[in-house]
Amino acid sequence: MRSVEPEDAEGAGTQDEPSGADASVSGPALDRPEWDDEYLDRVAERLMYNYDLEREYAVRGERFDLFGSMRMESQKQFLHRSINYANHHAMEYMFARRVESATVAELERLVELGHALADEWIEPDEEHYGTDFTFVLVADAVPEEVRTFVSEFADRTLLKFGYYGHYEVNVAVVAPADEDAVASRNADSVAAFTLWTDGSPAVSDGLLGRVLGKLRR
Repeated sequence: MRSVEPEDAEGAGTQDEPSGADASVSGPALDRPEWDDEYLDRVAERLMYNYDLEREYAVRGERFDLFGSMRMESQKQFLHRSINYANHHAMEYMFARRVESATVAELERLVELGHALADEWIEPDEEHYGTDFTFVLVADAVPEEVRTFVSEFADRTLLKFGYYGHYEVNVAVVAPADEDAVASRNADSVAAFTLWTDGSPAVSDGLLGRVLGKLRR
């Protein structure tokens, strides 16, 4: 999983990494899987700089065309990197698949999957800030009942009354042919799926932005 370390509150910088643009110039190989699906391949191109990506991912009996994971770490430092405190980390897991038609029943099943994975994947402790589970259905259209369900959906669970952070389940439905999409409140990363807009999937606009806003107050 890729680790994104934001600049600490005391002003120290972060380790530099080669940019995606430089990597693409220096060699033809892509640092990601390729999909036999032009749309998902373009989505992956947007996500690859922030997420570790996998294709044909299966978990608890559910299969997904695309899976992405990202780990973010934050720490405050005093004088030197070895003297640090207020360490926190956050995770985002993204699951996406094509479906013939999006239904509320399928979205509800994916929400339950998110809760099951939270029980298995999260190690709750004082350094855990938050974990997001985002499920995206790629369909031919967005039915009105699905649009209503997604737009009104919000699901956040505090761990030990928030002392061990929280986790959140997000859902979205995208219809590329209609250039239409609907996402729940904090499903920021779905911007990568709306190829017809200028929305950026940059982590600064998503979970990382919320992490920094909380930790720097």
